[in-house]
Amino acid sequence: MAPSASLIKFKVTGTVQGVCFRYYTQREAERLGLRGWCHNHPDASVEGAAAGPADAIAKFKVFLSRGPPAARVTDVHVDETCDPSPGAVTAMLGEQDGFHVRRYRA
Repeated sequence: MAPSASLIKFKVTGTVQGVCFRYYTQREAERLGLRGWCHNHPDASVEGAAAGPADAIAKFKVFLSRGPPAARVTDVHVDETCDPSPGAVTAMLGEQDGFHVRRYRA
């Protein structure tokens, strides 16, 4: 049986900073009805996490592999949990609703 929901943590590398990658990511996540966050990492990648229906997460992963027009994605690493528990989602995303661009926190 296919999972009904997914939780992912992702890291996208390439030319992904200074090209509005985070804001396009937020817009795509909101369009797909996902919860989560993303931020620029000091190593020049973009990291984040997202949760939602498995079919929406699948579409989101395709977006991450392409990025916005000015981006040049060279690699996407995704750790995925299918049908995550509510506790796992809260641990990764907190209590927030929607999808947010955050500042990096070490």
